[in-house]
Amino acid sequence: MPVARQLCFARCLVAGCLALVASQLHAEPASYAAEADVFAREMVERHGFDSADLEGVLANARYSQAIVDAMNRPYEAKPWRDYRALFVTPARIAGGVTFWSENADLLARVEADYGVAPQIIVAIIGVETNYGANVGKHRVIDALTTLGFSYPRRATFFRRELEAFLVLSREEQLDPLGAVGSYAGAMGKPQFISSSYRNYAIDFDGDGRRDLWGSNADVVGSVANYFKQHGWRPGEPVAFAAELRSGVPAGITVVEKSPALPDTTAGDLRAAGVAWDETLSADVPASLIRLDGVEDEYWVGLSNFYAITRYNHSNLYAMAVYQLSEEIRENRSKATSSGTAADPSAADAHESAENDSD
Repeated sequence: MPVARQLCFARCLVAGCLALVASQLHAEPASYAAEADVFAREMVERHGFDSADLEGVLANARYSQAIVDAMNRPYEAKPWRDYRALFVTPARIAGGVTFWSENADLLARVEADYGVAPQIIVAIIGVETNYGANVGKHRVIDALTTLGFSYPRRATFFRRELEAFLVLSREEQLDPLGAVGSYAGAMGKPQFISSSYRNYAIDFDGDGRRDLWGSNADVVGSVANYFKQHGWRPGEPVAFAAELRSGVPAGITVVEKSPALPDTTAGDLRAAGVAWDETLSADVPASLIRLDGVEDEYWVGLSNFYAITRYNHSNLYAMAVYQLSEEIRENRSKATSSGTAADPSAADAHESAENDSD
């Protein structure tokens, strides 16, 4: 992703006034025009954008029905086994081992600074973009204007992200018409949305830029910073596979697809008949998680499991990241001890839960 050395709004100028912005947008629903005009005026008042420059950017945005369609078929709607099969694959495991090996020193420095385990960082990048192979193909400006102006269910959220994206473009000297990402406007190898980019991305390589496309240092440092800011507990486990000795215990909340903070303790779960092999102090906050399938799968989720759900608010996502991270860790350990390297030749063409093929 090339980064402009000067702000790129000026080259997008077109004739006319702000009232004409919406009329120049393309193939939009009826509400799109008025929403675009109101948004443009708000940005001028709130952030001091030049009205003609901003008009030029918005006039070059394109409504995309494909983006709306993609929003209506999220991967998180799949049952657990189908969802897992998308991400915990031999190719993605091998790719994670390779990414870790190629960035071992960097990941070690990031762990020392932020306390986040390397396998978690690597798995996040693996699930999100297959280690940078699939960073998305939609222009971010198209995704955010489409969803902000004509997707009522989440329009407020995406208008805020569009606002953040335009401010981010000015701050980081990004070309607002050139940035490409997912159908939801997520960017770079870690797929940060605009507000997360502004708030949590870091310049870990010290070159004066926060580059989530081309700098692995900035990428892994930013993922680690995100987790640190969202409650990651260094050195603590994430989750344990569990069995129910006497069925679903009374008085214990079973967490399903929607994440929730641990609301009980490991001791309470054991007392209620939830069994797992690992040692865990009785006072550790924990929750009982059910993953749907042919046979329901139960896990004890800990605080770090909840921290992963802050990256994507889905238990399925968090469990896929965790299981991929464990496979990567185990396979790297085997490769290191045997002196062999993972075979990265098998390409996993599936994109992340934020990156569709439309």
